[in-house]
Parts: sequence; structure tokens; C-alpha cells
Amino acid sequence: MSDIKPKIYLDNCCFNRPFDESSQLLVRWEAEAVLFIQEEIKNGNVTLVWSSILDLENDSNPIKTRRDAIRIWRDHSLVVIRPNAEVKQIAMTLQARCIHLKDSLHIASAVVSQCHFFITTDSKLLNKPVDEISIVNPIQFIQKYTEGLKL
Repeated sequence: MSDIKPKIYLDNCCFNRPFDESSQLLVRWEAEAVLFIQEEIKNGNVTLVWSSILDLENDSNPIKTRRDAIRIWRDHSLVVIRPNAEVKQIAMTLQARCIHLKDSLHIASAVVSQCHFFITTDSKLLNKPVDEISIVNPIQFIQKYTEGLKL
């Protein structure tokens, strides 16, 4: 593993990925990758950042078991980003690039907290032009992490 302890932000779709139907190979690989990342967080090898937008999105999850299982990850976070002027300003800039409101708030929270990576399974978001932070899927993160991060 890397000597560098990465600071990461997992968006809500990542936290939900292990619960998704895994008949598709990519979904299964991403789920395994998220579980690996979560284990590295528990082991203290990766720093997880949480945000108020994660709370908001998770609280609207209609499936209580998922909602409760995801909420636990807030306790594993060393940083919790609350709404503030800097997050709002960055989010507005991202929205101008056709990034949806919730996604822009997630990314802005990661940027403000100085995360090394924003991790998502949202393929549309992975293809958006964002220079402020490295946006990767869980599999890409593991590749970078196991090869030794160059931050």
C-alpha cells in the first residue's frame, strides 16, 4: 500500500453500491472495491470525509436498513463538512458546468475539505469537466492506492 494516507470523499452512490443488484460484472467489481475502501477506512489507512449533503441524501433513502448501515460511516469520518459560503460558491461554479445541485454540493464539500479524491460510481459524473479535484470510480481509486499514490 501507499505511504501516503489519502483523504477521500465517497458520494452517496458509493455507499449504496454494495447493496445494489450485482448481476452486472462492473457493479460487482465496484461493490467489492467500495468494501475494500471501507475496510481501509476502518483500519485507519484512508481518511474519510463526510458532509451535510450526505446526511441529507441518506436520510431520504426509503430503505431503512441501507439508511442505517450508511449512517454508521459518518462515525468513521474524521472530517464533517457543513454548509458554508465556500462550499456554496464552488457548488455554483460546478453547476455552471452542468453538474447537478446535489453532485455539485458533494464535490464542493470534498474540495473545501482538501480531499485527494472524490469517489463515485456515477458514470455521468465521472465524465464531467472538473479540475478542482480528481474524480474516480472505486476501482480506479484502488488502482492508484495500491500502486502508490502520487498526490
